[in-house]
Amino acid sequence: MSETAHETAAVADFRSDTVTRPTPAMRQAMADAVVGDDVLGDDPTVRELEQEVAGLFGRDDALFVPSGSQGNQIAAHLHTAPGQEVAVGANAHTYDWELAGLAALSGLQARPLLADRGRIDPDEVRATLRPAGGFRPACLLLALENTHNFHGGAVVPLDHMRLLHGIAKEKGAKVHLDGARLWNASAASGVPLADYGAVADTIMVCLSKGLGAPIGSLLIGDRDFLVAAREVRKMFGGGMRQVGVLAAPALVALREQRAGLAGDHARAARLAEGFLAHDGVSLPYGPVETNIVFVRVEGRDAAGIAEALGRTGVLTIATGPETLRFVTHYDVGDEDVDKALEAFGDALR
Repeated sequence: MSETAHETAAVADFRSDTVTRPTPAMRQAMADAVVGDDVLGDDPTVRELEQEVAGLFGRDDALFVPSGSQGNQIAAHLHTAPGQEVAVGANAHTYDWELAGLAALSGLQARPLLADRGRIDPDEVRATLRPAGGFRPACLLLALENTHNFHGGAVVPLDHMRLLHGIAKEKGAKVHLDGARLWNASAASGVPLADYGAVADTIMVCLSKGLGAPIGSLLIGDRDFLVAAREVRKMFGGGMRQVGVLAAPALVALREQRAGLAGDHARAARLAEGFLAHDGVSLPYGPVETNIVFVRVEGRDAAGIAEALGRTGVLTIATGPETLRFVTHYDVGDEDVDKALEAFGDALR
């Protein structure tokens, strides 16, 4: 647990891994950051962050953006033209949780495809990707997600992603990977980041979730693409000036926090095991692989349980009438897991 977590030690916050507070090292890095004007391309700390992340994924370059949603939307805008479709897994973030940005910002229609634990069916991909013809729009972008939030933090296997990438290439389509929690996927699977970098034309990664930076994501890809992406970032309102004060803590997060992800995963697994000890409780999306636990409380009011937990200082989110989501991160420790399990049992009783 970070030192700053003790500011609210009475609260165990499992609502999301976005609630982490900057570590003392991150706060110091913000104070000491060397800065420039990033819209003009001369903030040295931002460039250091972009180049370091691009290198991890074996790609030309990266672009610092305020949010993962903006990174996803920039990629979709540049890979397509208005009036086209984007093939995307049902329950994907780009489809369900970005305020219809594909339509509102780029004139695109989302084509949701069946997915099992984040794995989009290859036959559906093969049938859906196509050029324009007759009265049907072109569908020349496949958007993937790994790990997949609303499939329980599931890791999409690299071989499956390679298969889908190969199909897209055969169809003349592009692949964008929403890798908001790709750090977790790599930590859980052992797959090197560069291998993920080879199975998508563009990748977005968040630094403000499991790694705990206060703000920021990166869009990763080829150099020419990212020159255009910088212009679209400006058009979407994402051009920032002396943003090295945000890139500096992101560098600390990148370099120091990845080693702790395995511990987050272990605590999530312990939560799941404890929840399953109660009758009528199940994991609706299957086994826990990373730091996200969805739990179904059959025949009970999930919102009421979340409210009861909140009164004990355990924060979570009801995601459906009978479903709750718990997310582990570096600001919750083993004692918080103990507290959550005890409060959950009391709430059920």
